[in-house]
Amino acid sequence: MAYHLLSQLAHIEVTSPKPEETEAFLTDVLGLQVSHREGQSVWLRAWAEYFHHSLKLTEGTHPGLAHVAYRVDGPDDLALAAKALNDQGAEGEWTDGDTGHGEAYRFRTPGGHLYELFWEVDWHKATPEQTSVFPNRPQKQVAINAAVRRLDHVTLQTKDLAGDKRVLTNALGLRHMESTLNPAGDEIFITLTSGASNHDLGVIREPREYKGPGGRYNHFCYFYDTREEVLRAADILSESGYKLEHGPHKHGMGEPLFMYVFEPGGNRIELQSGGYWNYIPDWEPIAWRLEQGSNIAWQVGQFPVPGSPQPDTAHIQGTLEDLLGPGAGGGELVGSQG
Repeated sequence: MAYHLLSQLAHIEVTSPKPEETEAFLTDVLGLQVSHREGQSVWLRAWAEYFHHSLKLTEGTHPGLAHVAYRVDGPDDLALAAKALNDQGAEGEWTDGDTGHGEAYRFRTPGGHLYELFWEVDWHKATPEQTSVFPNRPQKQVAINAAVRRLDHVTLQTKDLAGDKRVLTNALGLRHMESTLNPAGDEIFITLTSGASNHDLGVIREPREYKGPGGRYNHFCYFYDTREEVLRAADILSESGYKLEHGPHKHGMGEPLFMYVFEPGGNRIELQSGGYWNYIPDWEPIAWRLEQGSNIAWQVGQFPVPGSPQPDTAHIQGTLEDLLGPGAGGGELVGSQG
């Protein structure tokens, strides 16, 4: 009988060498709101998110990803997930949690990315000024800027695509939805989901010539209700002095309308709307060839092959110490790179 251990992508932590500028972009342009501020970090959430935060921004020496966090499906599933991971050779460690959530289990996949699983979570409590007239919304809608609705997905780059896929699907039950194949027929990109969305996690194989450490990522993505909001966001980004990297275009995989932009600290952000929902329990993954439009459905022209590094970030390290500087917490867990 099928059973999945994860309920949803809960939050990510990214680093920026320009934290003030990055925060200003996220709040003033994309409409994220500050939930908490402490030390070198700030916790943020979009207006339609129910939990304490979906993004933790931490000052670091380079732009990059510190960790990805999923909430498990129930209070008993955290221990089950830890055991399943251990059975797949992805041993980690227990922590007391962090601002916004309780006890957590942290582990690394073979590709070098740090993940965190937890159950206990702080829910957003709207102030009287924030309270919406619609009782099913966590707060009033924010529409004074390019206000995003919620965190949608994160896409990682890995030196061990097969190993990461094995751990994430076999141990944690993420569903493999679609793949992109290179001309030789090898998987170079897969999309996975913890629920019914077309994906909440993408994993790209690093280029063969890349010899650096594991743990890099490609982008994170926020969601809009409608395609018109994506186009409106493009106008606002332009008016705010930001040039799009790609888009607006439509992906073949997942079928969303999307665009990419770099925030001032160097992290790539995708903004998108649309995409299919899939509730089929025995879904067979779909394989795309690049020339079929896996990246650009309209085949206007493929943007760089998946796995290409972000501008000026080829040196990004995969450990918290590399990203945050000497003495960063969790070094005993994340110091080893595959």
